[in-house]
Amino acid sequence: MTTVLKASMKLDKDFRIAEVDERIYGSFIEHLGRAVYGGIYEPGHPAADEHGFRQDVRAMINEIGVPIVRYPGGNFVSGYNWEDGVGPISGRPTKLELAWRVLEPNLFGTNEFLAWTKQVKAQAMMAVNLGTRGIDDARNLVEYCNHPGGSYWSNLRIAHGYPEAYGIKTWCLGNEMDGPWQIGAKTSDEYGRLANETAKSMKFVDPTIELVVCGSSFRSMPTYAEWEATVLEHTYDNVDYLSLHTYYGNADNDTPNYLAKSLDMTAFIQEIIAVCDYIKAKKRSKKTMMLSFDEWNVWFHTLESDKKMEPWQFAPPQLEDVYTLEDALMVGTMLITLLKHADRVKIACLAQLVNVIAPIMTQTGGPAWRQTIFYPYMHASVYGRGTVLHAFIDTPKYDTKDYTDVPYLDTVAVHQEEKDELTIFAVNKSLDSSIVVSCDLRSFEGYRVVEHIVLENKDVKAVNRMNHSNRVSPHSDGDAAIDDDMLIGTLPRLSWNVIRLRK
Repeated sequence: MTTVLKASMKLDKDFRIAEVDERIYGSFIEHLGRAVYGGIYEPGHPAADEHGFRQDVRAMINEIGVPIVRYPGGNFVSGYNWEDGVGPISGRPTKLELAWRVLEPNLFGTNEFLAWTKQVKAQAMMAVNLGTRGIDDARNLVEYCNHPGGSYWSNLRIAHGYPEAYGIKTWCLGNEMDGPWQIGAKTSDEYGRLANETAKSMKFVDPTIELVVCGSSFRSMPTYAEWEATVLEHTYDNVDYLSLHTYYGNADNDTPNYLAKSLDMTAFIQEIIAVCDYIKAKKRSKKTMMLSFDEWNVWFHTLESDKKMEPWQFAPPQLEDVYTLEDALMVGTMLITLLKHADRVKIACLAQLVNVIAPIMTQTGGPAWRQTIFYPYMHASVYGRGTVLHAFIDTPKYDTKDYTDVPYLDTVAVHQEEKDELTIFAVNKSLDSSIVVSCDLRSFEGYRVVEHIVLENKDVKAVNRMNHSNRVSPHSDGDAAIDDDMLIGTLPRLSWNVIRLRK
C-alpha cells in the first residue's frame, strides 16, 4: 500500500519575489554533434524548408516558446572565426574544430542562425571568441550584425544579402574561460582585463547592447568565487550579467540523492549573489549585477561513450543523452530553483535545444520526438510568465549521503495578475509516497482549478525513444480542487505537477 505524506503551503499575491524575465526560459545551440547539422538544419529532409530548417523541429520549439537562444558556443566559440561562417556557402572553409574534435564545414553560420531565430521567434544571444581572438574580432562582429550601414563590416553584411541590421541585444564575452579544457583558457586577471577592454569596444560600436561576463565553469572549480571576484573587479562597470553553468547527473544510481541536488544549485546561486554584492559594496556602485545561468541541464549518460568517438567526423552523434523520468524531475526542480531566484537570475539557457543533451531529438532523415525533459521545460515556459510569489511551505524532509533536510515537496508559484491566472509548479521527490498538499489561497478569492497536469510513470527509468515517443508524457487527471479558499491536491510519487488556476 502506498503511503501518503502531507504538506501545506500559503500564497499571498502581495508577497512577491520578482517579475519573471522571459529570457529565463532560454536555450542554447552550439556547433556540437547534431545540434545544428541534422538538428535544426538539414537541407534535403522531407520537413526542411527552402533554407534547410527542419519545420518539424521548429513546431516543437514553438510549443516551448523559447524566447532566446545562445550561439555559437559553448566550447566551440573559443576556436571559432566568425568570418568563416558568412558569405557565399561555396566559399566557406572546412576546418578542424578543436573543442569537440570534428570537421566543421561552416555551412551554417551567423546569418543562417539569425534567420532561424527569426523563424522560431527567439532573440539571439551571441557569444564572441575570447579564446584565440579578442577585442578586434568582437567589435567587428557587433558592427557586422548591428550597425545599419556605411562602414566596412556593415556593408559586408549588406553585400551578403542582409540589408537590415539585426540589433542583437545580448552578447557573451567568451565561454568558460577558467576551464583548462577551453581553447585559450586564462587566469582570472587575464580574462578580466581582456573582457573589460572587449566590453568597452563592443559598447563603443553599439551602446545599447548588454554583456554577459564568464563566471566559474562550475561550483567545484578550484578558483571558484575568487574567479568571480577578480573578474568583476575588472569588469563590473562595463558588464550587465555574470554567467553560471552547472550540470547534474545520477551516475551512482541514487535517486533520492540525485533529486536533492537542487540544493546545490540553490547554494551556487546564493554564493554568487554574495560575491556580486561584495564587489558592488567594494566599488560603492549603484548597479546590482544580475545573473545569466546560461548553461544548465542534466548531463551524464554519454560521458563515457563519447570518449570513444573517432575524431574528425562531420556532425557525429555527441552528448545524445536519452533522458528518464527522474531526469525530467531533476530538470523540474532546477526550473523551480531558477524561478525562486527570479529577482537576480534574468537569463537562463537549457543546454542544449536539439539532439545534444536536449529536450528534442531527431533522426537524421527521419522524425523528431520529445524527450522526458521537454515537458517540465515547456510547462514552465508556457505557464510560468508573470510574478514569482514567496511560498510559505511546511513539508516533510529526508536525508541522503550528500544532503540533509531535503524537502520532499519542491514548489514555486507564478501569478499573472493581468490575466487573473496562478500556476503552481511542484515536484514530489518521494520514491514511494504521494503527497497531499493543502494550500491557503484566501488571497486569491474566486480562483478555480483549470487543470492539474501530472508527469509520472511507474518506472523511474522510463524514457521516450523514436518508436516509443509517448511512453513518458503528461496527463491532466490530477485531482487538485478548491474548497472554501483551500486548494487540496495529491502529488503522486516521483511526479512533476502543474496546477493551473484562474479567476
